Amino acid sequence: MTMKFDAPAGDNVIDRQRVVGHPVDRIDGPLKVCGLAPYAYEQNEAAPNAAYGWIVGSPIATGRISSIDTRAAEAAPGVLGVITAANAGPLKKSDSNTAALLAGPKVEHYDQAVALVVAETFEQARDAARLVQVDYATAKGRFDLAAARDHARASPPGFDGPAATSVGDFDAAFANAAVKVDEVYTTPDQSHMMMEPHASIAAWEGERLTLWTSNQMVAWGVRDMAATLGMAKENIRLVSPYIGGGFGAKLWVRADAVLAAVAARKLGRAVKVALARPQIVNNTVHRPATIQRVRIGADKDGLIDAIAHESWSGDLPGGSAETAAQQTRLLYRGENRMTAHYLTELDLPEGNAMRAPGEAVGLLALEVAMDELAEKLGLDPVELRIRNDVQFDPEKGPSRPFSSRKFVECLRVGAERFHWSRRNPVPGEQRDGRWLVGMGVASAFRNNLVMPSAARASADAKGVVTIETDMTDIGTGSYTIIAQTAAEVMGVPLDKVRVRLGDSLFPQSSGSGGQWGGNSSTAGVYAACMALRSALAQKAGFNATDADFADGYLVSGNRRVRIGEAAGAEGVTVEGKMDYGRLTKTYAQATFGAHFCEVGVDALTGEVRIRRQGGAFAAGRIINPKSARSQVIGAMTMGAGAALMEELIVDKRFGYFVTRDLAEYHVPVHADIPDQDVIFIDELDDKSSVMKAKGVGELGICGAGAAVANAIYNATGIRLRDYPMTVDKLIEKLPTV
Repeated sequence: MTMKFDAPAGDNVIDRQRVVGHPVDRIDGPLKVCGLAPYAYEQNEAAPNAAYGWIVGSPIATGRISSIDTRAAEAAPGVLGVITAANAGPLKKSDSNTAALLAGPKVEHYDQAVALVVAETFEQARDAARLVQVDYATAKGRFDLAAARDHARASPPGFDGPAATSVGDFDAAFANAAVKVDEVYTTPDQSHMMMEPHASIAAWEGERLTLWTSNQMVAWGVRDMAATLGMAKENIRLVSPYIGGGFGAKLWVRADAVLAAVAARKLGRAVKVALARPQIVNNTVHRPATIQRVRIGADKDGLIDAIAHESWSGDLPGGSAETAAQQTRLLYRGENRMTAHYLTELDLPEGNAMRAPGEAVGLLALEVAMDELAEKLGLDPVELRIRNDVQFDPEKGPSRPFSSRKFVECLRVGAERFHWSRRNPVPGEQRDGRWLVGMGVASAFRNNLVMPSAARASADAKGVVTIETDMTDIGTGSYTIIAQTAAEVMGVPLDKVRVRLGDSLFPQSSGSGGQWGGNSSTAGVYAACMALRSALAQKAGFNATDADFADGYLVSGNRRVRIGEAAGAEGVTVEGKMDYGRLTKTYAQATFGAHFCEVGVDALTGEVRIRRQGGAFAAGRIINPKSARSQVIGAMTMGAGAALMEELIVDKRFGYFVTRDLAEYHVPVHADIPDQDVIFIDELDDKSSVMKAKGVGELGICGAGAAVANAIYNATGIRLRDYPMTVDKLIEKLPTV
């Protein structure tokens, strides 16, 4: 049964909130903390006696392979074979990959896979990989975004809309504005640095492939593997029940999956391949660096009349731009507007989606520009944002209102909770011993996206409800919110719900990405459970429209029948799907928030310490406040990392990222942020989905780093516009002690 969400949701069973909306513990938590949840590389029972593969990466960024000599590697102890482009068979490049996943003869980026060595043990494969001799003809590459900026072109339209937009007459309005900001901001290349590396095990039975892999989007993975290997999707089973973080890096299959499949078919034996941490950065994907120009013109009261945001980024030929200006299209008022994304071709590894692509880096620029505007106006930065709130899409006008927008509430509640009124508005004046102390604020914004999603729901004679869907759990709590949804709709306790995820044999879900997963997948489960309610009612002789489900029973009038009794010995199984109509076009849909940060900056060394982070967020119904809070705290932490330390440093001579592991690519740890506070504003968005929820996992990173930057300025009087804001950029500008 397919349900179409094409009208605002009325009262429904989710509104009871007997299970949904409660801070339920993660039902997969005990398995994970006890080490009993098998991740992709740990499927030893499913694929016994697997051989091990080690990827050999290219030491050049661009050029050609002149020759490969694998004889020494093949003769090494335990080696079963070496896969190269010469013996892998035909491999096509799927539409999801900008570069081929196995190089040969052309090399497109540094550490692109050129071979896979397979051996009986991991150590044998790794050691033999050093014996593969490859000769290269190196070509001249382009590795410097700033140097290539003048050669940029308009980015092609993408998933997030057109490359450029224009409303009114920005140039004239900006020229006549009473108060102006016109500044350039830069953000570096960044890495996902999730805990679990890209890893896969492949096994064949005849012409059928089973692939256990760490992948966020199961159906996309099947599609891309089929395209790459030139086989029918029906002959591929992809399994990904547990994922140790993805943040967008695992939206598509990578070299580990493809090469494991090729090697397993060639050797007639299961093969497992994992990338070592230093390989991930250059072999897979990253968030591209940006150069952003933001211009804002306002009257003396702070009302914005002109706003423009342009962004330059680079990628391999055929890639796409980082859409850093997309939030500027919707966040603030202004009758005269312009946004543009420009793309230049670089020979660095592939740029692609990383948590909140676009907004995460775009707000690092826009929200510092807003702070600079507030300073020029002599206006409190919170008040400036409130004055420029708009309840409709400012590019489309009142004909496209927001489905819900509690942005101002976020600012006011967040400011009160954070004690914003204690902030000294004069930079560099508040001290705590040798520490310069300051506070900063920034807006949070992330588009609300929905995706069609399906699930299978069944009930057995014991009254147990089982949900099956190819939805994934990337550490976000999908198992739990899906169980909560099923328990709510079916009127059973949580311990009567079983959830099975991440298998392409199950109905196709939304998958995990773009902040759409929680809202969309639970809506699909809702549709399946409503179909199950109808089937059970019909089987029990009830009128489906009158039957209620509560406390494990079907109830109608004076009749009560246990769900297990209605299901019978054979049980009942149905499938349901949620699809979407035009509400996403009729209404602008987004999530909002306000970030606050307090920092201390050592007046002698320039060391920055975050003292407190706080935030208030509006994201529709929060299905599980405990897991949602965890998601937002993690995102705020990533935002702090982007502000202070995260940077893939480019060696512009040879075209690779130098900071390839966690010793050199720094991310925040618990000691870096001792106090974090998250508030959810009460909100139901009946135009988002039947769940009246929205995504929340990416909202927390959007603007978090800008709040840190603005706090540094308030503490020191030093305005930095180039991220990350490291000690070397501060120390020479610090005020005299």
